[in-house]
Amino acid sequence: MSAGADAGARVAVVGGGVIGLSIALELAARGSTVTVYADRAVRDTVSAVAGAVWFPFEAAPAERVRGWSVATLPRMVAMASDPASGVRMREGIVVVRTEDVDAAWTTWIDGVREAAPADLPAGALGGFAVELPVIDMPVYLDHLERLCGEAGVEIVRRRVDALEELVADAIVVASGSRSVDLLGPDPEVFPIRGQVVRLENPGLERWYLDGDNPAGLTYVLPRTTDVVCGGSADVGRVDEEFDDDEGERILARARALVPQLADARVISRGVGLRPGRTEVRLERVPGHATPMVACYGHGGAGVTTSWGCAFEVADLVELAI
Repeated sequence: MSAGADAGARVAVVGGGVIGLSIALELAARGSTVTVYADRAVRDTVSAVAGAVWFPFEAAPAERVRGWSVATLPRMVAMASDPASGVRMREGIVVVRTEDVDAAWTTWIDGVREAAPADLPAGALGGFAVELPVIDMPVYLDHLERLCGEAGVEIVRRRVDALEELVADAIVVASGSRSVDLLGPDPEVFPIRGQVVRLENPGLERWYLDGDNPAGLTYVLPRTTDVVCGGSADVGRVDEEFDDDEGERILARARALVPQLADARVISRGVGLRPGRTEVRLERVPGHATPMVACYGHGGAGVTTSWGCAFEVADLVELAI
């Protein structure tokens, strides 16, 4: 730890989603005095729309995503021991439909095995069975917010329009797609629109991911009281109104994959714009009088990479101050 961080350096974190809150907690754990600036309540962030399960999705570069994901997994497993965290360990099935599927993630973790044929849908070439953390995002985000309070992190509900407004020894910009409003244009940034339908949970325990379903991306993620059914990953689409026709297609795919959901009642719907980027930007930003670190563009892997990114951001902040 640097002398500045050890002395309780003031760090401002812009962004109150899963990335921003994780970074704030890690910085506080290392001795910094942290203020989070967020223009919306935690349950109104795009992070709250996610399913979610620890699984690398729509994020690059592969080697850095691997490192962040592997670093995040033990923290998520540990958090699953606390029922209040919103994290639960559940066995799931990853369906394989093509010969050239990217299964690199299976080499990152232990416990992956071949799925039984009876657990796979028609047309599947195979699949993997594995126990991973499933995260009830609204509950998890509330939990992170509580942990921030306990750690002395101040959360300020206001929009930051210019970084010059902030008085701090270091600033971290982790506000997803809005990061470019503060750091300047970034041609590598793009939205990835996702839509989900949430059903009452009829007792489902196992999750399913069928990313190469010929009818469209399909996943079924059971939480405590509901099941998140998805989904979509529409690059460049920016509308946030729920598309009823798309919702019906999502439901049809989910119920075909998991017939146990056939009569489950719809209880809510959601749309979110994932902050996509050609590659996640996690780096020191030059040209600022106050040390500045950027951390955005996680696509569909924000939760999966969150703690690994927080560790690296904290390292960069310590080096800077």
